[in-house]
Amino acid sequence: MPRTEDPNADLGFGSVVARESRKRLLNRDGTFNVKREGLPLLQSLSLYHYFLTITWPKLMSYLVGVFIASNALFALGYVACGPDALTGFRQQTTAGRLVSAFFFSVDTMATIGYGTISPTNLAANVVVAVEALVGLVGFAFVAGIVFARFSRPVAQIVFSRNAIVAPYRGITALMFRIVNRKTNEIVQLETKVLMARRRRDGATTDREFIQLKLERDAVVFFPLTWTIVHPIDATSPLYGLDADALRAVDAELLVLLNGFDETFSQTVHTRSSYKADEIVWGATFKSVFNPPRADGTLSVNIRKLNEVERVALP
Repeated sequence: MPRTEDPNADLGFGSVVARESRKRLLNRDGTFNVKREGLPLLQSLSLYHYFLTITWPKLMSYLVGVFIASNALFALGYVACGPDALTGFRQQTTAGRLVSAFFFSVDTMATIGYGTISPTNLAANVVVAVEALVGLVGFAFVAGIVFARFSRPVAQIVFSRNAIVAPYRGITALMFRIVNRKTNEIVQLETKVLMARRRRDGATTDREFIQLKLERDAVVFFPLTWTIVHPIDATSPLYGLDADALRAVDAELLVLLNGFDETFSQTVHTRSSYKADEIVWGATFKSVFNPPRADGTLSVNIRKLNEVERVALP
């Protein structure tokens, strides 16, 4: 008799990905290990989305590189316009012309206009007109990217490097910790943890997705840190398993979080996952709280988020 399946149980990965993928489904940074191919090059490129999602250092390195390269290119254009292209060009060497043209290009592109150098022939004026247009479009693009990055709420929630299996009320429990890296406030934070594993019937390599019951799946306030706990009782899919058993079924814990960012008044999302090798058995998390200050204020040391100590399991 064919097995009946819930079409909503695969979370959207699809049967082919769930069956054929040999890598983790969800990277630690929340990205998926599924690539899109087959689109024409121009359609597959999404520079706007790319520049919105890369890190600030990488974005700034791109902007600086493009700024220098574009001004150098226009400087070559001015030099190619001849010895009378810009004021004072004729009295300079080729190297001097390149330097003067580069800084003139910077003034033109940034619309500074000090007035010490100006174009003196038709070809140079054409290059100035082209550069002015490029500068306007370029700065509009950069301003849009920067504004969108500042106005787009992003959850900066840090996950502990490892999940642990620790003693818990006479049994054991799977746990991991999260902390908000930003100073903004997130409220109504909800979490969902699912275990993806290969079927254990030996007849198929399909994955199945099982939602884990949590001690608490939501908190109203998230000012400091939260240890998310899945009790491993008789009803848990982890009951009776160890690290080797999880590796044998290619287990992966998928974690999805969403909450409300008070600063932007918008919902934010983040996700991560833990593979079997990223679960420490027989450990407990060390406290992340610093001693109370003189005024009674508590603080959290985020550097201690990953610190664990070994304990015996019941």
